[in-house]
Amino acid sequence: MANVKFYGAGRRKNSIARVYMTPGTGKITINKRDIDDYLGLETLKLIVRQPLVATDTTDKFDIMVNVHGGGTTGQAGAIRHGISRALLKADIDYRPVLKKAGYLTRDPRMKERKKYGLKAARRAPQFSKR
Repeated sequence: MANVKFYGAGRRKNSIARVYMTPGTGKITINKRDIDDYLGLETLKLIVRQPLVATDTTDKFDIMVNVHGGGTTGQAGAIRHGISRALLKADIDYRPVLKKAGYLTRDPRMKERKKYGLKAARRAPQFSKR
């Protein structure tokens, strides 16, 4: 039990987060930077910590995250998904709590592709009568 590591991969939009959890004091490191340095907005930090608060394990695990792709909001969602999956590996009894909160479900919403004849996915060129 000396070097126990729990792993969970999370995804959201174009972001992919690889989450490693070890028993510890509750330190969260994202891309070798502290969570406060990496995520500027307080709401994003709240999103990342949601699974830990729901399962009451805020200060039981040290979390090390490698995340890439997408923007900060997508990355925060991916980290939340990864932490939830890693918590399941740590203890399967957390499943009902995490499932009810919706943290185990991968958010399927993606950017809609651009269509030909349009300026963006749905944005049409400006219409002029003459």
